[in-house]
Amino acid sequence: MSRQWITGYRSYELGAFDEKSPKVQIIKRSLRNQLIDLIDNGCDWIITGAQLGTEQWTVETAADLKKQFPNQFQIAVMLPFSEFGAQWNETNQLRLQQTLALADFSATVSQVPYHSPQQLKNYQQFMLTHTDGALLLYDSENEGKTQYDVRAIEAFQQQHPYTCQFIDFDDLQEEANQYETEINSEFFK
Repeated sequence: MSRQWITGYRSYELGAFDEKSPKVQIIKRSLRNQLIDLIDNGCDWIITGAQLGTEQWTVETAADLKKQFPNQFQIAVMLPFSEFGAQWNETNQLRLQQTLALADFSATVSQVPYHSPQQLKNYQQFMLTHTDGALLLYDSENEGKTQYDVRAIEAFQQQHPYTCQFIDFDDLQEEANQYETEINSEFFK
């Protein structure tokens, strides 16, 4: 069994608020390609959170991949604490509910509402001890909140065998170039 933790930038860190924007579409294409690779190599659980951005895009992309890979993997959405997202606006709360509906399994790590940064550290520890590796949308030159997950993973790797892969901005640019080439090729057919 292989379980992969997928996380990365929040949508606001990337300035990606419109789900139909080319930026979001390129990120989803890149996630899709990486998820396919993970599934082809035995991943049977894609485990993520429900933050706006990478985590919700991962759930949407993975749910779409279930058509191509029926019964080969499951999606879990783990929330760090109860009432997660309660302070979000109505649109984002609806997106959260849609994300949870796409998951095969969802639960909260802490059964109480947010009250301490320790809950976030406990969430990281839970994700690390319940997965075999991680895939992060992260570029070391633009750290954002994902840097805390990277640091936790690096510390965990000192004591445990744990794989970590990154999709960085160069990878996204490469994906954008590939996408542009495909569109131009189709245009001239």
